[in-house]
Amino acid sequence: MRAPTVTRAAAAVATALVLLLSGCSGDGGRGTDADGAIRLSFQSLAWQKESVDANKQLVKEWNAAHPDIQVDYVQGSWDNVHDQLLTSFEGGEAPDIIHDASDDLADFAYGGYLADLRHLLPERLAEDIPQQSWRTTTFGDGVYGVPFLQEPRVLIANTGILESSGVRIPTPEKPWSWPEFRQITKKLTKKGRYGVAWPLKEPVSVTLNLGLSAGGQLFRRDADGKVTIRFDDGDRVMPGTVQDQITIDRSAARTALGMSGSDTLPGFFGGKYAMVPLGFSYRQQVVEQAPEGFEWTVLPAPAGSAGLAQGVSPQTLSVAEDSPHKKEAVQFIDFLLRPQNMVRLARGDWMLPTGTKALADPALHTAENGWATGAALARALRPAPAQSVRGYPEWKDKVATPALQEYYSGAIDTEELKKRLVEDGNRVLARYQR
Repeated sequence: MRAPTVTRAAAAVATALVLLLSGCSGDGGRGTDADGAIRLSFQSLAWQKESVDANKQLVKEWNAAHPDIQVDYVQGSWDNVHDQLLTSFEGGEAPDIIHDASDDLADFAYGGYLADLRHLLPERLAEDIPQQSWRTTTFGDGVYGVPFLQEPRVLIANTGILESSGVRIPTPEKPWSWPEFRQITKKLTKKGRYGVAWPLKEPVSVTLNLGLSAGGQLFRRDADGKVTIRFDDGDRVMPGTVQDQITIDRSAARTALGMSGSDTLPGFFGGKYAMVPLGFSYRQQVVEQAPEGFEWTVLPAPAGSAGLAQGVSPQTLSVAEDSPHKKEAVQFIDFLLRPQNMVRLARGDWMLPTGTKALADPALHTAENGWATGAALARALRPAPAQSVRGYPEWKDKVATPALQEYYSGAIDTEELKKRLVEDGNRVLARYQR
């Protein structure tokens, strides 16, 4: 989960100052102390206290064991990371080791700002992370980041409401189908209570990623690599279900359409919503903010023709192309992502590790706070549909977001949604593929 919005200018200035100071630690040239020790800068986007503490402790442990390769921890911000990195790349002041998300890497990879890691990665790390995760950081023929944390979208539900309603409780082995989910939310809806609240302030990623379960893909890549948009039957299932819940069944709260995930939690705690679809890491906020005695559970998202498949954009660690110490930077990444360390990072961020050995850790398979449910969903996670589509940010901002917002509110029908996403969308993508 990304951090709440902060003042962009303040964050940019603060990050720039830290980068400047960390870059001036020695006088033996960039990345080298006066005594000859290599000095690396690691920009982390950890923001929750547990996560920041875990990252800083791992840096401390590395530095104690490697006096000749010292790492400086630099605090970045999810709120402005793309612009901040672009500025630092163009100014030749980029951190050596870069924490980001896979859906933010395409422009940097194609722009030559990130190192191709294929011949730098140790065999242990390359084999431990599944190919489906490596696909999220592969652009063209190169690999430009190590995917290490991921989170499925789940249903966080009020246990008392579920149990009193008598509905079937889904499991990863026997999830609800999309039609069953619609019927369940109707049954859970009572006077003063909605069966579900969909926080759709940013509707595009949730629509694309959950749409994979029904076979939705939207972006199709042909043999020569060209991407076009098609809106087929599988693409209709997820958004169609949500629109029906909002406009026909009245089982989903219309007021939630403009909310973020955090905005829905007070209503959830107050019994206004029986369930809220959220990223897995939101469990931390639930634990911290729920009133005493409030009982909740984690359920898998609905399944379709493709089962529980859903798209993700993992958090990543990359190396700047102009870093003079790429080999040493990858050595630190390998240390940071040893199985036991990856578990520490995952628990600090309330997310799932991509590494198979870390994911098998018993600490991630407990019933407490829904860890076991999330771990069971990991094998169904796939690269987000728009992962490597050039022109996606413009399509998302100018075409998909306003079209989906109008669709979910009932202002336009499915055919108009299809027309906008496909016709307007393909015109945008065509400019990037000439």
